[in-house]
Amino acid sequence: MTEVRIIHLDADSFRALAAGDLAEANRVTPVPVTEYLVGPEPRSTWRRRLAQALDDPATAAWTTGLIWDEDARVAVGRAGFHGPPDEDGTVEIGYAVDPEYRRRGYARAAFEALLARARTEPDVRRVRVSIRPDNVASARLALPYGFVKVGEQDDDEDGLEYIYDLELPS
Repeated sequence: MTEVRIIHLDADSFRALAAGDLAEANRVTPVPVTEYLVGPEPRSTWRRRLAQALDDPATAAWTTGLIWDEDARVAVGRAGFHGPPDEDGTVEIGYAVDPEYRRRGYARAAFEALLARARTEPDVRRVRVSIRPDNVASARLALPYGFVKVGEQDDDEDGLEYIYDLELPS
């Protein structure tokens, strides 16, 4: 099985990634990043995470970080929670793997690392994923872990998404 670490970032890293500045991102992030991670698609995520980190620096330990393959010494994507647990103890998982590294087990490894963390955090009682109806790969990844559809939402970026929750034992 592929093994990864989620490398959490700070506001300076989010700022450089959101700006699409590869040289600055590689100067300020804890590990080297690729062109994909400063590309147009990830930038909106980095902008949201920068705003969160500026508003409350402690959120950075919860939000999107880099999926790091220690053996290959490469950042293969991004993954994390959308933020710390809300008042109901819910965290939402988000992830994306660089197309160059897809179909190698990185999404599953990152997903499992985030689930494992959620299970060890005393304030987390529920894990959520939101998946577009046409995103078969994400549904195939998440749903076998016991997620149950609890609703739908219209996301500003992704359009219609189905909302799935996994209740954690107390």
